[in-house]
Amino acid sequence: MRLPQMDLNLFQVFDAIYGKRNLTRAAEILCITQPAVSNALARMRRALNDPLFISTPQGMVPTPLADNIAGHVGEALQLLNAAFSQGETFVPATSRKIFRVSMPDLAESLLLPVLGEALQHEAPGIRIESYYTGRSDIPLELANGNVHLAIDAPLIDDPQVRQTPLPSDRHACMLRPDHPFAGDSLTLEDYLALDHIHISSRRHGLGHVDTALRKLGRRRSIRMRVQHYLVAPLIALRTDLALTAPLRLLQGYDARRFELPFELPPLEWHCYWHRSMDHDQANIWLRGKFTVAIAALQGEPPHVG
Repeated sequence: MRLPQMDLNLFQVFDAIYGKRNLTRAAEILCITQPAVSNALARMRRALNDPLFISTPQGMVPTPLADNIAGHVGEALQLLNAAFSQGETFVPATSRKIFRVSMPDLAESLLLPVLGEALQHEAPGIRIESYYTGRSDIPLELANGNVHLAIDAPLIDDPQVRQTPLPSDRHACMLRPDHPFAGDSLTLEDYLALDHIHISSRRHGLGHVDTALRKLGRRRSIRMRVQHYLVAPLIALRTDLALTAPLRLLQGYDARRFELPFELPPLEWHCYWHRSMDHDQANIWLRGKFTVAIAALQGEPPHVG
């Protein structure tokens, strides 16, 4: 089956079903009826001689062929949309655009308050939807337009994805104001004598702090393991547990902060977008706003102590 023999509208239906895994929800985002979606899927099944999606109690499960073409279909639709929108003028003050952004909870807590304040004054009609997308899924989600920008560690290498580094942040150790430790600085022995909070979304495995300590042949005592950055300072403020985290996060709490007595790589984030958005005015504008938000956080040199 050659492309000229295919109705290009069918690919939009395919992309919607692949993203939603549900015919009714696909119909809703396409603003057509569910029977129309079913009819379009039937036409595409005949054209490609493959069921494409199998109906199960958990939703429409894609076949191997559907998985193989999904990224290409999404990227092609993105490129077409970008080609038609490049001539449009993006006016933030009057725009009603919805931006979907993927970022971890730490990035949300630091960047979105600054970004939200800016949007309130400059672009009150724009809406931001933030949710976390698994790192391995980011290239596909950017390609099919489900995500417009992603903030994540510099570990994504895909030829279709553009990226730019954001300013890094160093780590520090936080203790509550009336913590029993009375020193003005931490030696390695002081640090290892403390009980610690470890932040990880994984059930098992070492984090970057423990990896760095293992290289020194040392190990810390972890008394609590949590999934998210935002809860960890609240625990440290009410216990004798120590928290090692990015300094920008720790500065938001009334606590004692100490330089680490060992070398630890800085926290690094990159901003990712699909190559089809290189010249999209709205996407360029949002990338700029995140750069401004980071710059606002970088304003004054972080103070430890």
